[in-house]
Amino acid sequence: MVPKAQEVISYQMPAYKYNEILVGFAAFKNHCSFFPWNSKTVEQFKEELKDFSVSKGTIRFTPEKTIPNALLKKIIEARMNDNLSKSKNS
Repeated sequence: MVPKAQEVISYQMPAYKYNEILVGFAAFKNHCSFFPWNSKTVEQFKEELKDFSVSKGTIRFTPEKTIPNALLKKIIEARMNDNLSKSKNS
């Protein structure tokens, strides 16, 4: 999806970097988390995420109820575009 993204460790968790941190993820005892790395993205997709537990920069899910691939793709594309916009404005 983002062929030039680099795998990195950020805040002691796996993440992908595309100009800046793109997204990250982690597993916990009772859930997994997907981190779009900003609250704007969670807010942007709040209607599509209504069935998930979310906070400012976190989307929680379980192995039994995962985030749909199509939604993940849309979130990652939005983050990629955000990062590209930031680098053009710098």
